[in-house]
Order: sequence, then C-alpha cells, then structure tokens
Amino acid sequence: MATLVKIEKSTSNGGIHMEDGKIANGTNVVVVEPTGSSNSKAAKVMGCFRANALVLLTVLGVIIGVVIGLCVRSLDLSRTHMLYFSFPGELLIRLLKMIIIPLVVCSLVSGAASLDPKALGKLGGWAMLFFLVTTLIASAIGVIMAFIIQPGVGAGAKPDLGDDVSDLPQNKEVVDSFLDLIRNIFPANLVSAAFVSYATSYKFVTIKKNVTDEFGNWNRTITVEKVPFGVDVDGMNILGLVVFAIVFGIALRKLGSDGENLIKFFNSFNEATMVLVSWIMWYAPFGIMFLVAGKIVEMEDVVMLFTSLGKYICCCIVGHIIHGLIVLPLLYLIFTRKNPYKFLWGIFTALVTAFGTASSSATLPLMMKCVEEKNGVSKHISRFILPIGATVNMDGAALFQCVAAVFIAQLNDFSLNFIQVITIL
Repeated sequence: MATLVKIEKSTSNGGIHMEDGKIANGTNVVVVEPTGSSNSKAAKVMGCFRANALVLLTVLGVIIGVVIGLCVRSLDLSRTHMLYFSFPGELLIRLLKMIIIPLVVCSLVSGAASLDPKALGKLGGWAMLFFLVTTLIASAIGVIMAFIIQPGVGAGAKPDLGDDVSDLPQNKEVVDSFLDLIRNIFPANLVSAAFVSYATSYKFVTIKKNVTDEFGNWNRTITVEKVPFGVDVDGMNILGLVVFAIVFGIALRKLGSDGENLIKFFNSFNEATMVLVSWIMWYAPFGIMFLVAGKIVEMEDVVMLFTSLGKYICCCIVGHIIHGLIVLPLLYLIFTRKNPYKFLWGIFTALVTAFGTASSSATLPLMMKCVEEKNGVSKHISRFILPIGATVNMDGAALFQCVAAVFIAQLNDFSLNFIQVITIL
C-alpha cells in the first residue's frame, strides 16, 4: 500500500527541535493518506481469484456444461456424434486413469517406508475403523431414508424381463465372494493386476453314477452340480496393488540403509507424478464441462426417468446430502475442532471431478493434490490413507445399494422384517 510523504524545508532558524510533524533542522513532514486503497482492494480480489482459480473454473465448467448439454439435446445427435461430442471428457478420464497405478504404488511405498511400523499399524487401524463406522452410518441413512420416502411405492409397473434372461448376472455364493476378495488381495501376477481382477463364475456339471443297492439291483443316478471356476474380468485389481505396495514399503524400511536408494527413487517418482497431476488439474474444468454436457445429451427421456424413478432419485440425493454435508462434517468438527466446510472447499475440485467421472480411482490424483496443497495435510498421511480409502471406503455406494434393496422390496410389495433390514446393512 503506497503512502505519499511530503517534506518541506522550514524558513525559520536552523535550530534543531522535534515537534509533531517535524524532524530535526526544522524540516516539516506532512503525511498524506494512502493513495492506493482502491488498488489494494483490487489486489485482494485478484489474489482471492488466483488462490481459488481452479475451483471457480471448475464450477464454471459444470454450469457451462449443463447449458451446452441442454442446448445440444435438441439436435438429436446419433450415438456416433455423441461419442465425438464427449471426447474431451473421455480424454480427462483417460489422463486420470493413466497415472493411477504409478501414483498409488509409489505413494503407498514411500508412505509405508517413511512411517514407523508401529505408527503405520496404528494409523491403518484407525483408518479402517473410520471407514467401517462411516460405511455403516451411510448404510443406515440409506435404509432410513428409503423407509421414510418409500421410493418403491407408486413407482410404476414392475419391469417385464420376458423369456430372455441370458444377460442377467449369475447369483454368486457368499463364500465365493469372500474368497474372491482374498484372491484379489494376493494377485498371482502384478502386471496382470493392473488390467484384470479375479472373479468366480459357475458351470453346471452332470455327474452319472452307477449304484448297486443292498438287494443287488443296479441303478444309475444323475446329479447336476454347480461348480465354481475362476475367470479374469476387465478392471484394475487396485486392492492387490495397494496391499503389495504397503508390504513392499515396510520391507524397504526393514532393510535400513540398504533400502534408502530405492525409497528415494519411489519418492522422486511420486513427486514427478504429482507434477503431472498439477498439469492435468488445469485441463479438468474443460474436460468436466464436456463430461457433464455429454451425460445430459445421452439421457434418453428425462421426464420419463423422473416420473418413474423420481422418488428413488430423490431418496438417494437426500441421503448423500445428509451424509456428505452433515454427518461427515460433524465427525470432522468433533475430532479436529475446525471448520469442516473450509476443508470441503479445499477439495471442491476433486468433488466436482468425482461427480463428472463417477470414479473414485480417477479422482484419486486430484484429491491428493487438493488435500496437500489446499488443506495442508501431511504427505505421509495423505499418500498412505487416500489410496486405501479410494479402494475400501465406499460410503456413497453403500448408501445407494441399501436404498436400492429397500426400493426393490417395496416395488414387489415385500415387507422387510428387522432381521432382513440388519442383513441389508
């Protein structure tokens, strides 16, 4: 802030004296009010804009994307033209997915190697407890909102599947789902884990047996057995990569001085990846604009959608708002005694990206950048917890699936008892 100082020479004798507005040798000092007050306000506005430029551009991109999508819907584009129209958004998703593997592996290795094993176990234990509690809360909110709003009551006729049910997924046994989880934690091939994951499918095998009873009569029995077998399905096995990276980081720390060079390599690799993330972040507003616009253009009949599933959509949205804007901020306030909405503003760009991409993994790079630079979270914490959270903690999916379960039961006029509600949770 500039201050104008006017100095005048006194015409009196050159005696040395001090008075208000004067200095020695009779020199008068006249202090004039600051001249740059208006400039200072403009500088503050510009500084605020620069500090939040990415967030503001992202919000602007969403708004413009909605407007463009509504305008382009009237053109009745073909499927091919829709793909071309959504290409900038597709490019953003590809850029984010491109750096997921190096970001997750390097961040977890460097994070696990930089923490003491005891501190690592304590941090991981508290994180898993938090994930479990928040997921249960989200599930409970979903069930409660479904019983209050009752989205399945008056939702219209039940869908007619017809005679062709070949496209329906096979029912998976609970034990096979649990075993698939363990198999994916320990992938047989780390390279293939970057592209595919393990899943159980079933085939029916006819078994013929010749049985002789106690009277010597010969009988043939035919039984059909449902036999599980493993298949590789498209999709990154992020859980297996996370577990390997953590264990590998702990092993490097155990090596002591022999593992320092490799730890430095992963740290440098991680920092270089974060530089790439910072570059991608400035493309995000443009990509999100076309992601949102493309989703709106692809919606076939918005009126019919909200007419048949309006209460269901409303139930999910209200549940997510309660969980994301009330419950989680309240937990943050209780444990940190800080303003939770200031923290949410710091990760707003990542939240909007999650809204546009509908992918936790694709949002992970931006989330790391936001929490470290905007919210001041330690790199050792963020780069260890966030990759695990993106894999394990699925509050939104838990809430959505609980609402869907109650919605289907109400749609089929099936009343749920207490035990069945607990099973849904």
